[in-house]
Amino acid sequence: MSFPDVAASGTRLELQAVSRLKGVTSKSYVGCIKNLEISRSTFDLLRNSYGVRKGCTLEPVRSVSFLKGGYMELPPKSLSPESELLATFATKNSSGIILAALGQHGEKQGRRQAPGSSQPFLSIMLIEGHIEVHVNPGDGTSLRRALLHAPTGTFGDGQEHSISLIRSGRIITVQLDETTPVEMKLGPAAEGRTINVSNLYIGGVPAGEGTPMLKMRSSFHGCIRNLIWNMELLDFTSATGYEQVDLDTCLLSERPKLVLHEEDGELPPEPQPLPSPGLCAVDRAPEYVPNAHQFGLTEGSHFVLPFNQLAVRRRLSVQLRIRTFASSGLIYYMAHQNQVDYAALQLHEGRLHFMFDLGKGRTKVSHPALLSDGQWHTVKTEYFKKKGFMMVDNQESAMVTTVGDATTLDVEGRLYLGGLPSEYRARNIGNVTHSIPACIGEVTVNGKQLGKDNAESAFAVSRCYAAAQKGTFFEGSGYAALGPTTNLGASLLVLVKEGYKVQSDLNITLEFRTSSENGVLLGISSTKVDAIGLELVNGKLLFHVNNGAGRITATYEPKAPNTLCNGKWHTLKANKSKHRVVLIIDGNAVRAESPHTQSTSADTNNPIYVGGYPADVKQNCLSSQTSFRGCLRKLTLIKGPQVQFYDFSRAFDLQGVFPHSCPGTES
Repeated sequence: MSFPDVAASGTRLELQAVSRLKGVTSKSYVGCIKNLEISRSTFDLLRNSYGVRKGCTLEPVRSVSFLKGGYMELPPKSLSPESELLATFATKNSSGIILAALGQHGEKQGRRQAPGSSQPFLSIMLIEGHIEVHVNPGDGTSLRRALLHAPTGTFGDGQEHSISLIRSGRIITVQLDETTPVEMKLGPAAEGRTINVSNLYIGGVPAGEGTPMLKMRSSFHGCIRNLIWNMELLDFTSATGYEQVDLDTCLLSERPKLVLHEEDGELPPEPQPLPSPGLCAVDRAPEYVPNAHQFGLTEGSHFVLPFNQLAVRRRLSVQLRIRTFASSGLIYYMAHQNQVDYAALQLHEGRLHFMFDLGKGRTKVSHPALLSDGQWHTVKTEYFKKKGFMMVDNQESAMVTTVGDATTLDVEGRLYLGGLPSEYRARNIGNVTHSIPACIGEVTVNGKQLGKDNAESAFAVSRCYAAAQKGTFFEGSGYAALGPTTNLGASLLVLVKEGYKVQSDLNITLEFRTSSENGVLLGISSTKVDAIGLELVNGKLLFHVNNGAGRITATYEPKAPNTLCNGKWHTLKANKSKHRVVLIIDGNAVRAESPHTQSTSADTNNPIYVGGYPADVKQNCLSSQTSFRGCLRKLTLIKGPQVQFYDFSRAFDLQGVFPHSCPGTES
């Protein structure tokens, strides 16, 4: 986009600008400007500036606000027979169009059809506080509808809600947050049919568009973000059209005018006493539990154990020992090839749920005991003679009668223990299909112990520490590679495989314990010089930042006889605010400031490396290559309103890192 020359009062102004946000309601220009010339003199736009930084990198936009009606049109995406759609929304209104994917008319059928019956479409609408999903594959059959009610009475409560839509052949499953999924079944002709989309809208539709198909036409009022279509996190700057939207925001109402103050940073908390004195702790090798295995190192962590499938047709009894700090995960699963008959044990919100289906409908047994206490528990699940129950440490649940008149459980002779292979999709047990971060000991099926040495498949499974606590263990030889996260509600967190952009402001918090004086904690760098780094060097903790004008470092040195390598947990908070940095260790703050006040942004584009980094990766703000040995937990990165919690089991790459369990006792 270019502006013509403007002459006024003898002043010549020439602007050449590039923007991806034209036509968007915004009080400030967002884009790039170069070649500013007034009276034949060029000007440095970084001088006396606010919200301006060097370079011209236009970044993806993942959120959009609709506050005055309007809509956004994105490049069309088809709904293939195996596809998935995820999104997050928030609103205080009771009605509005969240998404409308409209196709072109299908081929004419031999019989007369209702208007729009042969036109494929998908719509997700908020109607009087509940969600309605309408689907027409365009095969001339009747419209399919799914209705989802909020447990609190309305989804228009101002809170963020995540919606997932998964299509598997003729079955479309819709789920809101952690509510019970709702299924729709398309007609036989839709089995292998792709629902082709010619127009994809979010937040509303243009006047006159989609009139025959849509039940309502009110625009959405609020925020839609993190729209993922078949694992692709969509960039809203690729929109082909929009009206009355505010990009890169997540607002429920008009934002107030900004009032700028000279100093706009958080005051660090009052210093607190350091932990009791001590020297570097003795680094002892961990002890392990025999015949027990740690799961949850990745989402697809699992064993596949063979058993006699004929033995469980009329009676199923599975008993195992388990220890976990986690609140959710899949403990075991077995099913027929068509997944009509199945049995599963899940942990959800700290409690156990045993589900099984003999082919006539799901039966669910729940137990009131809280399992997420880090202690060993013995769990037994059983069905026999149309009854199902569960025992936890000899405490029996209520007896539940099976659904339907079936009397046999027809499953394959494979027990999926601790999780499922990444390529296997369990269709009937909801969202809790990820590997359970837990230690599981002996397992018996109908009294016969299953030998883990005979496993048909084993992936990302390790030994169990005899004494364990919450956290992730870094053995001192590797690293974890992470990227930005996309939060889709309480149960859905997607890790996007992209570089992390630090920019002008960032808060990092974590807890660590170690017996070493040296080790890399965290590094985020770029192909140039911009970077940040956290490391232990000779017992000191260093926080480095380079905005492109030279490195600055905040150094924390514990006062003798205190040390950071005493094997106790230490709390770290690192704050970058433009050209200033603050490092707070156990409540004690140190600061540093760059003299180059106009250089405020660290323009990084590489992954977040934690605990170390590969030998062929350059880190511009780390002085050491020594990998960290010890435990880390509660890693959080905060940028403005965005709070990102990191789960190491979702890392792109793990080398010498063992998530969800730390050897040793709490100290």
